[in-house]
Amino acid sequence: MRVQLEPAYVLARRPYRETSLLLEVFSEAHGRLGLVARGARGPRAGAQAILQPFTPLLLSWSETGELGTLSAAEAAAPPAAISGERIFHGWYLNELLLGLVPRHDPHPALYHDYAAALAQLAGDRAEAALRIFEKRLLAALGYALPLGAVDPARTYRYSAERGLDPVPAGTAGGCSGTSLVALREERLESREALREARIVLRAALAHRLGGRELKTPRLLRAMRAGVVGRGSGNEAKGG
Repeated sequence: MRVQLEPAYVLARRPYRETSLLLEVFSEAHGRLGLVARGARGPRAGAQAILQPFTPLLLSWSETGELGTLSAAEAAAPPAAISGERIFHGWYLNELLLGLVPRHDPHPALYHDYAAALAQLAGDRAEAALRIFEKRLLAALGYALPLGAVDPARTYRYSAERGLDPVPAGTAGGCSGTSLVALREERLESREALREARIVLRAALAHRLGGRELKTPRLLRAMRAGVVGRGSGNEAKGG
């Protein structure tokens, strides 16, 4: 099979043999797949500068087995304008896709959700963009949170076995129905709604990851701890 100029993003890359790269990409029509970029690390390999995460790409490849062979690559638009800690947020999205989306399983709507989330990481709604992407990712994979019958006046706690159970207000790990309705309607406008949406979504994602720990949140925590340790007073508090 030959694919021409397919919209895609690089999720991860690593050296392969002497001069090549092994890429994990997320494409619009073909889902997640592995590609070998032959000669991409050679002395005159211009593709290495293009084949970077967070850059909208147009990729061409041929596929005969588990791994395809990249034949052409060009940038479709400038990279997402993220920097500082927001880069960790982008890597977190990539890790979720790598950990939860099977290869060769197309998710065109999720592809556009991912592109939109990357674009929003540069703005003042970055945390809401992360939570909304997590929610949509679970739904795309068939594990949508049961938010339809949430009562705003009640408190709920998520469990992998039972979904969202009503619990007494003040229960550890509990989330208000108001915050869950805000998540359902994707209007996470308060700090409380963001905090409680994060509790529920992280519990649901941890179950789907089967106990595997993502590297990016751990690295971000370590970086923040190092910055705070070198600072004083209220400097460099984590978000």
